[in-house]
Amino acid sequence: MKSPQRTTLCFVFIVIYSSQSTLNLNLEPIVHPLILSEHAPAEEELLRQKRAVAGSGPASEEYTVEIEISFENASFLEPIKAYLNNLSFPIHGNSTDLAASMLSVEMTTVCRPVGSEIWCSCEAGYRWPWERCLHNLTCQEHGSSFSGHGCRCLKGLPPNGPFCQLQGDVILRMSVRLNVAFPEDLKNSSSALYRSYRTDLETAFWKGYRILPGFKFVTVTGFRPGSVVVKYEVRTTTPSPELMHKANEQVLQNLNQTYKMDYNSFQAVTSNETKFSVIPETIFEGDTVTLVCETEVLSSNVSWYHVERRHDIQNSSRFSVYTSILNNLTSVSHLTIDNVTQSDAGEYICKLILDIFEFESRKKIDVTPIKISANEETKVMCDNNPISLNCCSEKNGNWSNVEWKQEGKINIPGIPETDMDSSCSRYTIKADGTQCPSGSSGTRVIYTCEFISAHGARGSKDIEVIFTSVANVTITPGPISVSEGQNFSIKCISDVSNFDEVYWNTSAGIKIYQRFYTKRRYLDGAESVLTVRTSTREWNGTYHCIFRYKNSYSMATKDVIVHPLPLQSDIMVDPLEAAIPCKGFHSFQCCIGEDEDYKVTFQMDSLSFPAAKEVNGKQVCYKYNFKANLDSWCPRNVEMFCHFTNAANNSVWSPSMKLYLVPGGNITCQDPIIGVGEPGKVIQKLCQFSHIPSSSSNPIGGIITYKCEGTQWKVKRNDCISASINSLLHLAKALIQSPSQDEKLPTYLQNLSISTGKVEHEIRSSPGSLGAIIDILDLLSMIPTQVNFKMMSHVLSTVNVILGKPVLSTWKSLRQQQTNGSSQLLDSVERFSRAFQSGDSTFLSIAQSNVQMRSIVIKTGYPHNYKESFVFSDLDLWGNVIIDKHQLESLQSDTSIVTVAFPTLKAILAPDVQEKDFADSLVMTTTVSHNITTPFRISMTFKNNNLAGRGPLCVFWNFNLANYTGGWDSSGCYVEEVNGDSISCTCDHLTSFSILMSPDSPDPGSLLKILLDIISYIGLGFSILSLAACLVVEAVVWKSVTKNRTSYMRHICIVNITASLLVADIWFIVAAAIHDHHYPLNETACVAATFFIHFFYLSVFFWMLTLGLMLFYRLVFILHDTSRSIQKAIAFSLGYGCPLVISVITVGATQPQDVYTRKNACWLNWEDTKALLAFAIPALIIVVINVTVTIVVITKILRPSIGDKPSRQEKSSLFQISKSIGVLTPLLGLTWGFGLATVFQGSNAVFHIIFTLLNAFQGLFILLFGCLWDQKVQEALLNKFSLSRWSSQHSKSTSLGSSTPVFSMSSPISRKFNNLFGKTGTYNVSTPEATSSSLENSSSAYSLLN
Repeated sequence: MKSPQRTTLCFVFIVIYSSQSTLNLNLEPIVHPLILSEHAPAEEELLRQKRAVAGSGPASEEYTVEIEISFENASFLEPIKAYLNNLSFPIHGNSTDLAASMLSVEMTTVCRPVGSEIWCSCEAGYRWPWERCLHNLTCQEHGSSFSGHGCRCLKGLPPNGPFCQLQGDVILRMSVRLNVAFPEDLKNSSSALYRSYRTDLETAFWKGYRILPGFKFVTVTGFRPGSVVVKYEVRTTTPSPELMHKANEQVLQNLNQTYKMDYNSFQAVTSNETKFSVIPETIFEGDTVTLVCETEVLSSNVSWYHVERRHDIQNSSRFSVYTSILNNLTSVSHLTIDNVTQSDAGEYICKLILDIFEFESRKKIDVTPIKISANEETKVMCDNNPISLNCCSEKNGNWSNVEWKQEGKINIPGIPETDMDSSCSRYTIKADGTQCPSGSSGTRVIYTCEFISAHGARGSKDIEVIFTSVANVTITPGPISVSEGQNFSIKCISDVSNFDEVYWNTSAGIKIYQRFYTKRRYLDGAESVLTVRTSTREWNGTYHCIFRYKNSYSMATKDVIVHPLPLQSDIMVDPLEAAIPCKGFHSFQCCIGEDEDYKVTFQMDSLSFPAAKEVNGKQVCYKYNFKANLDSWCPRNVEMFCHFTNAANNSVWSPSMKLYLVPGGNITCQDPIIGVGEPGKVIQKLCQFSHIPSSSSNPIGGIITYKCEGTQWKVKRNDCISASINSLLHLAKALIQSPSQDEKLPTYLQNLSISTGKVEHEIRSSPGSLGAIIDILDLLSMIPTQVNFKMMSHVLSTVNVILGKPVLSTWKSLRQQQTNGSSQLLDSVERFSRAFQSGDSTFLSIAQSNVQMRSIVIKTGYPHNYKESFVFSDLDLWGNVIIDKHQLESLQSDTSIVTVAFPTLKAILAPDVQEKDFADSLVMTTTVSHNITTPFRISMTFKNNNLAGRGPLCVFWNFNLANYTGGWDSSGCYVEEVNGDSISCTCDHLTSFSILMSPDSPDPGSLLKILLDIISYIGLGFSILSLAACLVVEAVVWKSVTKNRTSYMRHICIVNITASLLVADIWFIVAAAIHDHHYPLNETACVAATFFIHFFYLSVFFWMLTLGLMLFYRLVFILHDTSRSIQKAIAFSLGYGCPLVISVITVGATQPQDVYTRKNACWLNWEDTKALLAFAIPALIIVVINVTVTIVVITKILRPSIGDKPSRQEKSSLFQISKSIGVLTPLLGLTWGFGLATVFQGSNAVFHIIFTLLNAFQGLFILLFGCLWDQKVQEALLNKFSLSRWSSQHSKSTSLGSSTPVFSMSSPISRKFNNLFGKTGTYNVSTPEATSSSLENSSSAYSLLN
């Protein structure tokens, strides 16, 4: 088909008709070309489905005819469109051709002249085929870009066709309303009414919508109320609104009018016609985002909706909506979001409304925050080396630029490099000393990298750069020249405060350990000080102080010269002390172990004598022969010293040598080596200068003591040290001052182990060698370095020798002069254990005959308990240690736990007061390599070979006791269980543990313990019952016995004493229950029980004091009278106020340190804080006061009556005194005085029995002597519960009330007790209120005794 050359307008329309016979078509002349084609292609066949319409004839075939019409006048187009739109379909043929009907006519293609070109565009619902869009020029300028389905506009009509084709299928979701009532059956799709409605409506829909181009099917999907709203779907190509209206009219015509379909209620929704795009595809926070909704439906009625926010989008400061129609072909709506945020993310809906159609499209957008990764802090050394700062975007975006900025006191620019493909940027800076001088070292500069997207988003990251100048290190000026034994220090100063490491070494490559130097950092610099307290020749050399920052090193050097000079401890003098006749002479010598050029003189007072040098192998001695030739010197004591001066003019004095000048007549002992002496004289001498053989190259050490007995010097004590051990002792002293002590220690420990084994036989008889080995181990254990398995083996090998049974007697001799030797050894082993590191091994074991060690390394999540057992078969001893796995969880990872067991150490540790109280058992010490910050519990079991001993104690060795010589302590430990020959202990700390037989606690199975328990529990039961009975009696007789002021206050005191003691006894039961179930599990309850027991027992005492003071007041201040309210106020303040103050102060002062209660009982602590004194001191003071009151009372009672015979008075005095004490002592608490002796250790069991007996039955005493012995109480009880006989006696007694004492002879019960207070009638024991004041006070005071 050729394009017309002269036409101004052409269009093509399609005619669809159906026929039941051969088609004979005769068109009018206006038809230019005619194209007739039967629907052969498969896709066209699918568009036409067979329809079964009621009353229809044979199946008809449908045909589509494309007709092209050209006009020279473009104004013809609209009338033709109007004409075609007004046609009613179907149009049946004439009477001669009833077999053909025209179903629809639609315009598909319109060609218009545009400038010098012809643009052919498709009508709504049609597109150019895809292949035409590829091979022909499209009208791109007007936004008619083609997609994968075709295009809308071509430049020129294709010469060989085809024309615009139907678009792809769309599903129209439609609805229409029936103006009838909604039947409920329409909700049930299986109901007959539902099926009837559906059939009728689908038949009408098929007949109406089949005129639509590309129609395929229609189906009813359901009904909803609102009258009756029918929901249905139509599958077709997008129809024009005009054609849709025609189809709806056809539906209305083909539906029964009883359905009352509302023509104006037709609605259709489609979503296939809108192209939705988002710019940019990857959205960052801060971008400007444009959402474009484009459709071929020409309408400006477009709305936008945000699903998550549930609101329509209107124009605002950040949101902008703009809709336009391009070239009358396409509707385009833009939604622009400025500075998008994450809250803007979500689904957006673009909705266009045209007539009954709603064209909807959805798009979900994600907003990604900009995340820039970079090192937040970087250190840069100003050494002109390039350093790169790197930052990258975690998500690759369309970045347009990356900008770098800096902010700080100094300006050091760099060179940026950006790789957009990897979304990374690098900023290279190069700083030299001029840009960051020393004053600005440590300056912080913030560099910011900012990523900028093409759509406006910005994301930045700050990098803090610390610029550090190259350190300028200065060191102590001037040469350092010292002598051995002197101290020196070197200060190294850096003008830069930033450094990663400071260390010292020597020119020989020896690294100085950090314990020898300190380091400090200041704002504008840093310093390190190397300090050597005792210099040796090993410190001779050149020292380097090095500050390292990253790979930059700044160093300063200093030469140190150490001149030889013997240490005072290395100068061996002879004699230490000696005696000579007044005109005799003696040789003095000072020896050292090296031959150096020293100037040596002997000094005595202000006199100086030259020394003669004598070299003997490695030993050099300086000698002087002193002669006393002046009579004026005798007798006299003089001191001689050696004075050593070296080349540096530094000097040292030797230990003093004492010389005693004695008259010749007193000398009885003479020896050329020892000297002379008087009888009984004791002198000490260095072993190497004594009669004991010694090698000059390897001298023995120690001191030997001589005593002049008769005419001979006898060895009183030999503390000599074997030559090999003495040599090791000197080396150990030098080692702890050596800069390379860590490297030398392993070899030294090996040599110590070997030497100890070789001289074991000497150690058995040499306390000096034993003490030297202890001193060596003590010195070496203080070297702060890690101890490996081999080193620990050498240590324990040495310990095994000195703890052997043959050496135990030597320990006894050593203890006589050095009380803390065993404690010192134990402390050394603990220090070695804490420094022990097992390396890669998780479990290690060392077993010797006299010592065993177990060690494990605790890793994170260690699943087991720590349980180690130790067995010494030869000594019939065993023990084990258990630490619960929950305790192990609190330890740091890779913590080493080391347990060392000693079977013989117990015998040599300084025993307590009585050695018989010590049982044979292991000493087990457990240590950990890291500090413990939380409470730590350890359990141990010991074999007990002393089954006949008294109660066991779990103890630990406290190095701080006995003036730091050590002693056994039970704080924090208690006995868990005693089972046959095993004793289980639990402690809340780690150290060395063992068991003792307590000198204060009887054995659990002993007769004494059983007796005390029986007395306590039976007495406690009687006491509680008695106290309760006393309170009941007081309640019953209260009104009868409190008629006068004195009686009232007396009974007030008795009631409060009773109540306080009752509550105290109840809390005692609570405390006993807590103790029986192991107090550590009930710590809070134990503290409460201790507090209330303390408070109420003190209340008992203070109420007793109140009662005693009232008695004293009534006896002494007879004429003074005080009101009842004042007396009550004073009594209650004294009875409860004072105990409360004492109890609160005690718990407040001790409980924060967890030392309020004892570790093994719920009672006041004694071992740690002496808190028990807060009870004992007030109690004892009150006892003393009450004793005084008792004496005063007895003095008053014993005043003689006029006319009595002295003999008779004297005879009854003892009886009266004993009766008074018998009444007053239990009542006023004097029995607590027996408790004084039980506070101290080793008290006799008799005191325990008496104290337990009297105090346990104190409640019974109060009932008897406080209540029932009172005649008023007796009379009141008899009055309430009397028989006729007792009523008669009571009436007689009361008839004499005005003139007879209460303790009247007429009362059979009271007759004997009246004798306690003198003859009948001598004193008015009880006087009615009507008597005179003085008589009332006097008689009432005596009534307190009843």
